[in-house]
Amino acid sequence: MDPALVKLDTTEHPMIFRQLFDRDTSTYTYLIGDETTGQAVLIDPVLEQVERDARLIEELSLQLVYTLETHVHADHVTGSGALRDRLGSRSVVSVRSGAQCADTHVDTGDRLQFGTHTVEVHATPGHTDGCLTYVVRAQRVMAFTGDAILVRGC
Repeated sequence: MDPALVKLDTTEHPMIFRQLFDRDTSTYTYLIGDETTGQAVLIDPVLEQVERDARLIEELSLQLVYTLETHVHADHVTGSGALRDRLGSRSVVSVRSGAQCADTHVDTGDRLQFGTHTVEVHATPGHTDGCLTYVVRAQRVMAFTGDAILVRGC
């Protein structure tokens, strides 16, 4: 098994998890899929990696429901629009992001459903006013913070 591909056995609702990295921007992208329904979300997609991400989603036979942005900032050029055009997903950003072109604007307390799983939205302003943390409670609790807490940087 590819070490970057992890299946989380949540007993009733198995989940696919994949951490992807773009070296040029030092950006992590996360794919979370519901193995039962095939629905998935992609967190912080990078524009230059749309082909990689779309290919992985297709290889895993997943349907991309949402692309979730932890923040909107000059250091992160998103692939959400390209993935929406290619795969039909909905782009999600903070109500305080300033990005009017997104499909869905969220704030603390909002929840997004994909398959049998839920993504909880938490506003975590700091790096930008519109920073969000997304929490998924499966066998383990996963919190996706974007640049609010940098992987191997804090």
